[in-house]
Amino acid sequence: MAEALTDSLYFLPLGGSDEIGMNLNLYGYGPEDNQKWIIVDCGVTFGDLSTPGVDIIMPDPAFIEERRDDLIGMVLTHAHEDHMGAVAHLWRRLKCPIWATPFTAWLVRDRLREFGLEDEVELHEIALDSRFDLGPFDIQLITLTHSIPEPNGLAIRTPAGLVLHTGDWKIDPDPLIGETTDVSALTALGEEGVLAMVCDSTNVFSAGESGSESGVKEELVKVVGENTTGKVAIAAFASNVARLQSAIEAAEANGRRVCLVGRSMHRMTAAAKSVGLLSHVQDFVGEEEAGFFPPEKILYLCTGSQGEPRAALSRIAEGNHRNVTLGSGDTVIFSSRVIPGNDIGIFQLQNRLAERGVEIITEKNRPVHVSGHPCRDELAQMYQWAQPKVAIPVHGERRHLIEHAAFARQLQVPHAVTVRNGDMVELRADGGASIVDEAPAGRLHLDGNFVTDANALSMRERRKLAYAGQVTVAMAVHGKKGELVSGPDVRSMGVAEDRSFSLDEFLDALADEAERAFDRLSNRDRRDAETAEEEVRRAVRREASRIWGKKPWVEVIILEV
Repeated sequence: MAEALTDSLYFLPLGGSDEIGMNLNLYGYGPEDNQKWIIVDCGVTFGDLSTPGVDIIMPDPAFIEERRDDLIGMVLTHAHEDHMGAVAHLWRRLKCPIWATPFTAWLVRDRLREFGLEDEVELHEIALDSRFDLGPFDIQLITLTHSIPEPNGLAIRTPAGLVLHTGDWKIDPDPLIGETTDVSALTALGEEGVLAMVCDSTNVFSAGESGSESGVKEELVKVVGENTTGKVAIAAFASNVARLQSAIEAAEANGRRVCLVGRSMHRMTAAAKSVGLLSHVQDFVGEEEAGFFPPEKILYLCTGSQGEPRAALSRIAEGNHRNVTLGSGDTVIFSSRVIPGNDIGIFQLQNRLAERGVEIITEKNRPVHVSGHPCRDELAQMYQWAQPKVAIPVHGERRHLIEHAAFARQLQVPHAVTVRNGDMVELRADGGASIVDEAPAGRLHLDGNFVTDANALSMRERRKLAYAGQVTVAMAVHGKKGELVSGPDVRSMGVAEDRSFSLDEFLDALADEAERAFDRLSNRDRRDAETAEEEVRRAVRREASRIWGKKPWVEVIILEV
């Protein structure tokens, strides 16, 4: 760290700023020699074409890991994967107690059990509207609405001032599940004096309001009722329990029974029932049993709305699901939005369903989805309630954060700070705020069973292999004479060919160049395997580039005999 820290309040995002997802936020307070920290949320994001072989990406907690003795605990605002999905992966690096409301705690406990950590982690299950102390931090949960049960904002009080950390939220007057936004608590905070509000920026470019879940339920009832002869499947985020409730009510209103398809659906409904939700619905029908129902009497509630290749709906579209088939006369309702980056996979999924004769309904042609994040009118309302002196936009890409900061200034917020992951913001009691330092804020990849640094050599190599393949050259050399005994034997993976130049011809040309490069070496260099391998590697790579126009990853192995 470049500067000494004083007895002040600090906000430090290690994930979730300049991006949507992978939230991990730190708050620090106290004098330099006795500073205490808490974590708010610990989430993941997901891999894409730039991270071949990697499904899950997490924030690197190195900064707070080094200060683990001063880490008091972790508070989770809600149970979405981008806010709690990294807890089990990173807990051994942090080893701090965790606080969460019942629904979130159930899911955290379930995940910890998968990792064999359920008996090690000190997990505190707290009631909604709780208020408790963590060292110098006085934490109060504020009930909000979102697309998952028990979403909470946090009022974080310290001697330096009060911070409102919103987490994910919207203003839904009829959320179907859970309480409405606690307006009285928010206005009370505004009257008390909010130093800073750390706030969701996802929909800052969207005018108006995000809409209510009750409207989605009414539309789903209509849409399901319009298909009177075929099967109906609804694809939604399993974590959106209110949407699951809406889908179930739409099915029951039209004389259909519900079959859950996908592991996450079973996991989320179990979590919901553990806290008293989904208590008045009919029992779910098993996948094998559903096959005996008339098509017009069954509704499948499926995972895979984002085109995930291993999710239930993708397997149904491919025709290789063990129990569920869809075809002509059936309907699939995508009751979710297209998350940026997932559009290609979603459209491919929808095309495969269309090829099977399935009718597809999305939010583009029917109001079967509303966002769980605030649009501009809702943001304006929140600022009116909280009246913060400082706005700190998070949960958004760079353009979202800049627009949110400008919007906050239009709403007469005196100061706005746009942060990147790793920016340390000092919040002063006089209402000032500034970025005073920068902390390491990298990424970790879950690569199979290993957690590796995003900049690890393995990932750089994998990107190169994905771009231009690999060529391996094997040669046997007499150790004392430095003479070529056997080879070069050239093999390849991912190397292209065309009609005018076959792969065999390509590899023969590379073998000839490898032999020429070896022959050009001095006797001393031929007997030095490391030098010889490097010279042959360079020559083969140049020749590959001359012929193909690309430089593959080249590995040369020289065996001394």
